[in-house]
Amino acid sequence: MNLKRTFGTILTILGIVGLIYAAVGFVQNSETAKELIVFGILGIIFFFTGIGLVKDTRDVAKM
Repeated sequence: MNLKRTFGTILTILGIVGLIYAAVGFVQNSETAKELIVFGILGIIFFFTGIGLVKDTRDVAKM
């Protein structure tokens, strides 16, 4: 079990959820612009951090 890869997957999923939430609020012309900006920025940070963890973590078989 690779903990870094699992954590990277969780961060990626959270980032996608944050970006979708911000996009839906933007399309519906929500009045809370600050909230949408915060969710969008956090979504981008989580998404790219998760992708980086998944991509940079190597699978090494232990014998």
